[in-house]
Amino acid sequence: MAEAKGLSKPVKLKSELAEFLGAAELPRTEITKKLWDYIKANKLQTKTENGSPENAGKYIVADVKLLPIFKNTNSKSKSGNLTDLRNMEEGQTINMMQMAAVVGANIE
Repeated sequence: MAEAKGLSKPVKLKSELAEFLGAAELPRTEITKKLWDYIKANKLQTKTENGSPENAGKYIVADVKLLPIFKNTNSKSKSGNLTDLRNMEEGQTINMMQMAAVVGANIE
């Protein structure tokens, strides 16, 4: 069997994400899928920034389980956008487009 490469290659997870997902290593695709499964199952999407969860929309509401994962995020994208979630509090939101930065910040 060929070795997994790119997004299919397993990566080592930082402790908060590893505990949340119950695995020490996963491919990025699986990390993102499991995070979205949790977000949808717990109705943590909203249509407005820092709005109440309503199970739809482009914003993700940080609950007590997602907050430690989100708070690991302090990165700058190739386009220069800064994603700094270190001071985030429970109930605040992130834009779904920031999920790549969250995943990237939680792998080693």
